[in-house]
Parts: sequence; C-alpha cells; structure tokens
Amino acid sequence: MRGQGGWTRRRIGRRQAHEACVGIKWMESVVALKIYKRGQGKYTRSITFAAGGLIGALVAHYVWKELDVGTELGGWSLSGFPVGLCVVYGVPLLIVAGIVGLMYMAVNKPRSADFMIATEGEMKKVSWSSRREVVGGTKVVIATTFILALMLWAVDLAFGFFFMEIGVLQKVAGD
Repeated sequence: MRGQGGWTRRRIGRRQAHEACVGIKWMESVVALKIYKRGQGKYTRSITFAAGGLIGALVAHYVWKELDVGTELGGWSLSGFPVGLCVVYGVPLLIVAGIVGLMYMAVNKPRSADFMIATEGEMKKVSWSSRREVVGGTKVVIATTFILALMLWAVDLAFGFFFMEIGVLQKVAGD
C-alpha cells in the first residue's frame, strides 16, 4: 500500500512482531539490570561472566602497560590538568567497564542464557567416573605411553644398527 511521501507500508507478521517485542523487552531488562531466569544456570553463567571479566582485565592490563611509558605520556597536561594520567588509567578502566557490560548482556540475553541453562542441566545428567576409575585409567595411559616409548626406542636402535651395517649411516668418531 502506498503511503505518504512515497514510502510503502507493509504488514509485518506475528513472528516478526513477537521478535521485535522480545528484543525490546530484553533491552529493557538489561537497562533495568534484571537477570534473565535468575535461579537457573547460575554456575555456568557465573563462570562465563568471570572468565570474560578475567579476559577483559588481562586486556586492560596489557593496554595499561603499553600506555604507561613513563613520564612521556604521564607528563601531558592541558591547563594544569594531567591528561596523560587520564589516558593511562582511563582507557583500561573503560575497557574493563565495556567488557563487564558486554558479558552482563551476553549472560542475560535470552538465547545465550537459555543455552547456558540447558548446558548446566545436561552436565547434571552426566554420569561422572569415580576417583578410583580415573586413577586406574590414568595409570593405564601412563604405562602404555612408557611401553610405546621403549618400543620406539628399540625400533630406532634396530634401524640405526641396520643402516650402519649396510653403509647408509657412518659411525661418529667419538662413539
């Protein structure tokens, strides 16, 4: 249908209207600092948030080290205001604040939060091995590794001896 000014209006379907509504509701909950499905997926979401925060802190620390070049940058001033110090400490703080905000939004976005909730639910269903089974399996792996290493060492010696006998390899004077 032709509207005013040459613009066309089109009817949107229920699904598109619902998705738009969900997006608006989600942004309202982020701005209001509400936690999506508060009691569910607590550990997975907390660990994800903490890991993202740690990465943000490490990035900010790297940026701070790169910006903190001593008195060169720290000596900048504008009408007596230390601009250099604001840059050296302000940029890393902005990075940390930005990463924390992004992680908060990531763990509270309905799609990703539902994924983390489902992940935590599936992890609770896993049948974990007992300590005795893990120790036994570890011993088998270590023993197998040593046996294979000894076998490879023996094969290497045999090939070395064989190639010396047929003249492909030569003995070193110190042996």
